[in-house]
Amino acid sequence: MAELSDEELLEALGVTAEPEKKAKRTPREERIIAGFEDIQRFVDEHGHIPCHGEDRDIFERMYAVRLDRLRALQECRGLLESLDHQGLLETDEVPPLPDAEDIDDEALLAELGVEAESADITELKHVRSTAEKRAAEEIANRTVCEDFDQFEHLFEEVRKELKSGTRQTRRFQTMAEIKRGEFFIVGGQIAYVAEMGEEFLTQYDRRDSRLRVIYDNATESDVLLRSLQRALHRDEAGRRITEPAAGPLFSGETEDDDLASGTVYVLRSKSDHPVVAENRDVLHKIGVTGGSVQKRIANASKDPTFLLADVETVATYELYNINRARLEIIIHRVFEPAKLDIEIKNRFGNPVIPREWFLVPLFVVDEVIERIKDGTISNFIYDSNSASLKEAK
Repeated sequence: MAELSDEELLEALGVTAEPEKKAKRTPREERIIAGFEDIQRFVDEHGHIPCHGEDRDIFERMYAVRLDRLRALQECRGLLESLDHQGLLETDEVPPLPDAEDIDDEALLAELGVEAESADITELKHVRSTAEKRAAEEIANRTVCEDFDQFEHLFEEVRKELKSGTRQTRRFQTMAEIKRGEFFIVGGQIAYVAEMGEEFLTQYDRRDSRLRVIYDNATESDVLLRSLQRALHRDEAGRRITEPAAGPLFSGETEDDDLASGTVYVLRSKSDHPVVAENRDVLHKIGVTGGSVQKRIANASKDPTFLLADVETVATYELYNINRARLEIIIHRVFEPAKLDIEIKNRFGNPVIPREWFLVPLFVVDEVIERIKDGTISNFIYDSNSASLKEAK
């Protein structure tokens, strides 16, 4: 006798098999799920759950608070458990929320999509619409950036400048702000416009360009300028990162009660590396410290920053009433054309690219410091061919 199928067996028993009806979710439940999916995407991209802490990115801290809320509300846990393939809701206790001083309440609630008068996560607002998701997807098709090592130091400098206040973030406004060499925050990541192709007209007679955009997670995308523009406009957290603003470096003439703000130091390496030995007289490390120069260089022979060799101090400049971070940025920008391009191995055999080493004569460093003091440095550029400052055209 031929075996009966499941449907035939059920029919013989008088049971009608009906397709299981999917429970329709409420808008509130959809918003909760959408918020949880944002956290899941973060974990997929970064390999860890979002954490609290001042050293964490603001967006990670926002997701950490959101996850705490989801874990704390039994209604949310019941709704999300079947979707939690990463085990994000599994915890014995709900971790304490960060100090109130870490994040402004209104800013926190706004990022979480919660109205100020209600801190219930079930009242999440501003969940992305289908159109907004489409816009985000236009820049989400990224590939691994094979030459990320050429851009990594730029992201490090930008983070440093944001922390020191030299750079600021501003709400994105117009397409004209998207230019080669500019930085933005989109989708929670820092994006750098590395290349901008020739301008062309679309079928609707609108100007557009093809961009190469590098992201701080070592990926890149080949997108249209207008696609990036749309993504920045539709991303509630989308921002433009401003150019470094030097501001007034000095408050005025030195007075008896002025406090020293830092020391510019110029070092010469004693390394026997062929490139260093060949250029020893003009190869200098230029930096700024708020402490003792001697302490700064005490362990130079063990530090890749100092080429894993002892150094000698050839010049120092005491500065008063000055922003050290801004000063260092200005000096390094002036000497950018003369930056040393060298790779050495650290004590573990890993390649390291030292920063802050420049092929520049000492007398030019003297001149640059003086022009920074009198405020005329913006009128000059360093010409590496003639090893001298020249007036900018």
